[in-house]
Parts: sequence; C-alpha cells; structure tokens
Amino acid sequence: MGRAYEVRKASIQKTGAAKAKLYSTFAKEIYLAAKGNPELETNIGLKRVVEKAKRQQVPSDIINRAIEKAKGAGGDDYQELSYEGFGPGASTLIVKCLTDNVNRTVSFVREAFNKCHKSLGVTNSVSYNYDNLCVLSFKSDKEEELLMALLDAGIEPVEFENEDGFINVEVKYIDNIKTREVIESVEPNVDYELDESGWYAKDLVTLEGEDLELFNKLYGLLDDIEDVTDVYHNVDLGE
Repeated sequence: MGRAYEVRKASIQKTGAAKAKLYSTFAKEIYLAAKGNPELETNIGLKRVVEKAKRQQVPSDIINRAIEKAKGAGGDDYQELSYEGFGPGASTLIVKCLTDNVNRTVSFVREAFNKCHKSLGVTNSVSYNYDNLCVLSFKSDKEEELLMALLDAGIEPVEFENEDGFINVEVKYIDNIKTREVIESVEPNVDYELDESGWYAKDLVTLEGEDLELFNKLYGLLDDIEDVTDVYHNVDLGE
C-alpha cells in the first residue's frame, strides 16, 4: 500500500485519542486562519481548516467560537514552529507546534527530550531526511482525467493511486494549493476523506527493546504537550 493509505489509516486511528487536545489545536488553527478575514466564502484557507475540523468531528460551537474570537481586536498571536531532535537508536523526530508563547513551548519540548536523555538539534539537522508533503484522498472515478490535469498543470505527483475507488494523491507541499485547484476543477464537489500535510521520513528505522521503550516514552511526553500539534518520526512501528 502507498503512503497515502498509511497516512489515512493513521488519521482514522487517531480520532479516538485525546479529543480535548484535538479541539484545542483546531480552535487555534481556525483562529489563526480567520484573523484578518473571518468570512468562509472569501477565505479559502479558513474554509479548508473548518472542513478538516468537521471531518475530525470537532463540535460546531468550538469552530464558531474560534471564528468569532478572530473578529475581535487584538487577541492571541499564535506562531507555527517546528523543532528537530534525535531519539534513541537511529530515530529522529520533527515536532510541530502552534503556540502563543515560544519560550514556554521550547522549554517543554526540550524538557521532554532531556527526560529521555536525548537532545534537540539545529534547523535542518533532521528535516533533510524527510519530505514535506501534502496527502489527499477522495472518492472519484476520474483517475485518468485527474492525473492528466495535474501533469498538464506542471504538477508531478510523488504518488498517485486508485485504491478501491479512492484516489490517493501525494505531492510536494509547495504544490498543495495548486493541486487542490486542479482536483476541484475536475471534481467540483470533491469531498476529501484525507487532507493532511506534514513531514514524512524518506527511510524508516526499526527499534527494539530499550530503544523502542524509550522512543515510546519520548513520543508520549511530546504528544502530551498542549502546544504540540504533530510529532513526525522515522520509526517503523508496524501496524
């Protein structure tokens, strides 16, 4: 199976995890997207974040409160940050955060690594071994037309497959907006089952014994930090 399938499966499996954190993360993302233009009809970025939140079953009142909050003057100033670090064995991690307090967030992330006797790295010390991708999955019977439209637009998918009626498209993150425009020109009423962007390791490593236990501990500590929205890594955890 391709990476789109694996990411879609992981996304589905995550829905039963910490709902409170999920809701908090989407509230921040919606607020950030809505700030300056809280109108869904004219703010494409906001519209897509809201659609993604609804797919993850985020309650409408949380979505609406975040948009209403963005309409007010001042408010929180969230920043998107990424930290790179080294775990046990040959494992590496990229920690994505959304925060209104950079000093607080970096101290929490560093503390998690320190508790596992591991360390943060500098920018690009880890990410050069990852691809920054956008992965989309949706139902369609227009496989050939979609592929040709993408190629005609100058987009070469990293992966493009038809799996049981679902078109799974994987493109470089820089092409994510243009890719959606092409897809929606062919499938105007497309309903994305998966719409994810992130860092995906070029090669995976296998951990065993104490290294695997320590990696799971580190991952858990990072995932428990409220400001952390995603933790990407290169460890093959199987199914």
